[in-house]
Amino acid sequence: MIEIIAFDGDDTLWHNETHYRDTAVKFERLLAANYGLSGIDGEIYKTEIKNLPYFGYGVKSYTISMIETAVRLTEGRIEGRHVVEIANFGRGMLDLDVELLDGAERAVAKLAASYPLMLITKGDQFEQERKFKRSGLASYFTNIEIVSEKTAASYAALFSKYKINPTQLVMVGNSLRSDILPLVKLGARAVYIPYEIIWEHETILDEPLDQERYIQIESMSALVSTVEAIDSN
Repeated sequence: MIEIIAFDGDDTLWHNETHYRDTAVKFERLLAANYGLSGIDGEIYKTEIKNLPYFGYGVKSYTISMIETAVRLTEGRIEGRHVVEIANFGRGMLDLDVELLDGAERAVAKLAASYPLMLITKGDQFEQERKFKRSGLASYFTNIEIVSEKTAASYAALFSKYKINPTQLVMVGNSLRSDILPLVKLGARAVYIPYEIIWEHETILDEPLDQERYIQIESMSALVSTVEAIDSN
């Protein structure tokens, strides 16, 4: 029997990764137009991975990685005005409206009528709290937890904090690495809803996935019926 449903935020309830891809295009155009650089797709990612243990996830970390990448690729020749322009790319990302995925609010509202809901998202505390408040979904959720990393250990700590039996929880998310694998490892069930774009880091699985513990659906429109089916088994 399901006692609680947990949701990821970014690219599960609202669009996120598309903003990073759009910003990367702006970054590449800036360096191409002003420094003649081309073929630099993936260079920001290299810097991001190196910086993750120090700066974590989110727009602020991404902005630092863009600036560091620009300095590296231009061999220190980048002008101050272009550094400011890159910083403004980051500010622009933070100012974007929170755009919900199709069917997200309808599914959340329907499930909230029958189950307590919990948001478990990772990243910068200020940024994620701000997005959650601006999403218009806060009233449907009983709890929100923002973690620095999604691992079996971090989920287990949350379950202990809230006295949750993982076998009575269903997690809804778009990342096999962050939202699905750690949960099924703990005995929970999960619903995987792939997003149209996924960050390369989230495609890397550290161990095999037990596919019997999760169900893949293609959109939020099928979520309510999927959860009801899980609960009836």
